[in-house]
Amino acid sequence: MVGKDQRLFAAHEDVLNNSPFFESASKDALYTSASQSTRRIFLPDEDAEIFSAVLEFMYKGDYFPRLLHDRRRNAWVLESVDECSSLSPKFQGRGNADTITSYSSRVNGLILRDTAIYCLAERFGLEDLKKLSLRKQGLQSGIEVATILRSARYAYDNTPENDARLRAHYLALIIRSRTTFKRSGTMQVDMESGGRMFFDLFVAMSNHIDDLTELNG
Repeated sequence: MVGKDQRLFAAHEDVLNNSPFFESASKDALYTSASQSTRRIFLPDEDAEIFSAVLEFMYKGDYFPRLLHDRRRNAWVLESVDECSSLSPKFQGRGNADTITSYSSRVNGLILRDTAIYCLAERFGLEDLKKLSLRKQGLQSGIEVATILRSARYAYDNTPENDARLRAHYLALIIRSRTTFKRSGTMQVDMESGGRMFFDLFVAMSNHIDDLTELNG
């Protein structure tokens, strides 16, 4: 049972037990049928859309949009909506925006969907899903500054300090796009409010300057 609306998902115990979180939770799950064969795990603080992607990965090893190898360019890409429509009718009519962002009840706004998936994978102990979602985030482009910053704060709030991969991704993204972020009013407001993320950003940018100085020296 997921989210405040208690959306019901059905899954096999042997699939769920690939996650240390669910392996433990299944032992405490409540039986809800007379035959004692159906148990329910309650996740009221999670978003159903993100959980759906995680469950899809646990069954299929990937989630929509899938990561595909473009042999012609020898590069990894995300499947397009047109490709999804030709592969399966269930993907018809889904827009690109739906594949990039997702509404998060925790921040009351849109964040990058792959970031939310990474954070839930962290909670569930799914290392392969963390790697996959991080890789997909590196293929995204054209994202609004406000969405990036909101997602970065979400990443900091929902990952431990010793798991620096997702945090480092956002710091590097801001440094690479610093010309855009310098002009952002959202960035200014966020920096004035402070937080660990901006100290890390200061350290990362200082290191970046030092690296450039050494190269030019």
